Order: sequence, then C-alpha cells, then structure tokens
Amino acid sequence: MSLRETYKKKAEAELDLAQAKLAELKAKVKDFAEDTRVTYAEQVDHLEKAVDDAKAKLKELGEAGEDVWEKLKDGVESALRSLSATLKDIADKFKN
Repeated sequence: MSLRETYKKKAEAELDLAQAKLAELKAKVKDFAEDTRVTYAEQVDHLEKAVDDAKAKLKELGEAGEDVWEKLKDGVESALRSLSATLKDIADKFKN
C-alpha cells in the first residue's frame, strides 16, 4: 500500500469516528429541554459543518493526482484538526 493510501485510510478512520460521535451527540440533544436543545443544536450544526468540510478535503485528496496529493494533505490535516477540536469542545460542554 502506498503512503498516500495509508494516509487516506487513516484520515477516513478519523472521519468515521467523528461521524459516529456526531450521531451520538445529535441523539443526546433530542433529550434536552427546549432552551438547552437550541443552544446545543447550534453547536452540533457547527460540528456537522466541520465533518462536511473534512469529507470534502478528503474527497479532494482522493481525486488528486500523485503529483499534488502531498500539497492537499495539509488541507486534510487542518480540517481533521479543526474537526477534532470542535468535537472535543462540544463533547466537553455536553458533560457539564
């Protein structure tokens, strides 16, 4: 397996975990009182956007030629870092 494929598989696994956590958080929001639900729903929407951004970057990486994938890798890493930070922030707020 090439370095590119290995990297892509790792990034896909991270994205899959984030999507699972997103689904879990969406389910939790449904159980909150109306006023709290609105606040957390906005945060979950923000997380969903971060997931979509990471998916788009990963798709772009997958479609890129061998000559440019290294350049695109930085964008994927940035999107995954942002997603991870957003996920951690929201998960911490759900605990409180």
